[in-house]
Amino acid sequence: METTPRPAAAELTFRDATEADVAALVALIESAYRGDSSRSGWTTEADILEGQRTDPEGVLDVIKSPDSRLLAVERDGVLVACCQLEHRGEAAYFGMFAVRPDAQGGGLGKVIIAEAERMVREVWGVGEMHMTVISVREDLIAWYERRGYRRTGRMTPFPYGDERFGVPQRDDLEFELLVKALG
Repeated sequence: METTPRPAAAELTFRDATEADVAALVALIESAYRGDSSRSGWTTEADILEGQRTDPEGVLDVIKSPDSRLLAVERDGVLVACCQLEHRGEAAYFGMFAVRPDAQGGGLGKVIIAEAERMVREVWGVGEMHMTVISVREDLIAWYERRGYRRTGRMTPFPYGDERFGVPQRDDLEFELLVKALG
């Protein structure tokens, strides 16, 4: 699916990621969720998961998938955020959302998720956005709830033993499905 870069919130540009973006996207995602660099933002998972959040193969799979888009979000030509959108019938899946730690807390995430919702409504005509969030991430779930997402109570197990998704630091991790109707 071809997109024209779209400015939003004055200085942001949204575009489909390409293979040339893979290394920068992996670095962005890792910095937002893992290790000491993630602690300067509020979305860190460093206390519950060590190891990697993603890898080049995982990012490339999303970029190449015919039913997915990986949006690269730039401010003045610099990558500041990304998110995955996947067409799943009547719904779209929102994932791989990352904002540079030094850019978190200033409203950028709100702008990105609103643009993602607009895009899936207009391009795919879907009526719902779905996402999964680690259930112990109460602060993150509350942030999504303030954006209109609701908890479903539908859980899927965390892939313990598969280090491609990180090394859990606790034994109670699972993913909860969050859903938002797109009016």
